[in-house]
Amino acid sequence: MNDFVLYFKMGLTHVLDFAAYDHILFLIVLAVVFSFRQWQKVLWLVTLFTIGHSITLALSAYKIVQFPIDIIEFLIPLTIFITGFINVVFIKNTGAKNGSLNLIFALFFGLIHGLGFSNYFKMMIGQEEDKLMPLLEFALGIEAAQIIIVLGILILGAIFQGLFKVSKRDWVMVTSSIVIGFAIQMMIDRVFW
Repeated sequence: MNDFVLYFKMGLTHVLDFAAYDHILFLIVLAVVFSFRQWQKVLWLVTLFTIGHSITLALSAYKIVQFPIDIIEFLIPLTIFITGFINVVFIKNTGAKNGSLNLIFALFFGLIHGLGFSNYFKMMIGQEEDKLMPLLEFALGIEAAQIIIVLGILILGAIFQGLFKVSKRDWVMVTSSIVIGFAIQMMIDRVFW
């Protein structure tokens, strides 16, 4: 039980770590196009990202896949930028086509984000024989943290759109644009060539 709590907490803090805010930014631009009425898509969004993240963590932990970390560290903000850019470009389709596209992004970009954390995860589990249980426990922590963040963005969206009468279009546009600004700075900071 102690191991479960340890790895669950590591997954939880991995996502909720404000010093490593790239995960939070990505979840914001993924979730901003949704509302509480679309809770099933939102649940899929979180789960698909966790699945993608866990696949590459597992492949890395078992030494099946390895990528240069400097390239992955650049690709992470690029995934954030692309998602935010798609939100802005397809602003009229938010919640429909764009929502479905974000589900695909969640899985595919989860793979990239998992690679970004793979070196730390390998150090975390060390030479343990059983890598599967720590991975599953860590994934549950990631899933819980992502649900917290996505709920937060949905609540903020409901407040701004309901209480302050901000249109969904403006909510998605402004939120995505702010995240794009952060992503551009992160890409500049992480240029590998």
